[in-house]
Amino acid sequence: MSLTKKFLKSKNICKCTFRLPKEAAPESESVFLVGDFNNWDTQATPMKQLKTGEFKVEVSLETGRDYEFRYLIDNEKWENDWAADSYRAGSGPGENSVVSL
Repeated sequence: MSLTKKFLKSKNICKCTFRLPKEAAPESESVFLVGDFNNWDTQATPMKQLKTGEFKVEVSLETGRDYEFRYLIDNEKWENDWAADSYRAGSGPGENSVVSL
């Protein structure tokens, strides 16, 4: 997985690109990025599947804080980001990925 950050000089915003590789979601039809930045809405942030089979989405987030998130694959399987800045215990099973801005 790959998590990239592009900080904007003119605003307190970071454009974060979230990627889920094909290996993490083989033969999947949908992946959603779900986190505290979208109130854990499981349908709010769909990821686009690329020709390579990986899923990708870019989200603009305010800097100066941490955001917890996970990937929801085919509305049934949760996956963490292997390139996350850290991990925290979530309210459900397992840990949440964390991106620090």
